[in-house]
Amino acid sequence: MIFTAVLKIYFMSQAFVKENEEQLLNELPPSVTALIYYLTRENNGIRVYEKKMARDLETGREIHVMSNGLSYSKDDQGKWYII
Repeated sequence: MIFTAVLKIYFMSQAFVKENEEQLLNELPPSVTALIYYLTRENNGIRVYEKKMARDLETGREIHVMSNGLSYSKDDQGKWYII
């Protein structure tokens, strides 16, 4: 009886975890729209938006300052990273 209760709880808890739901920042497509969607999802659905965009004078890369207080850019392969 205890075993079936534990087994039932285990399967119920697994039902709420979707496979492949987790995605890493560097796995995103190299678009600002994809970044915003990802950051909003990571922020429990609270919208994250781009506050401003600047360009690094040394590298020429775009720097995206977001409403979550962090800045993001893309490397040479187009993968996102936090500055």
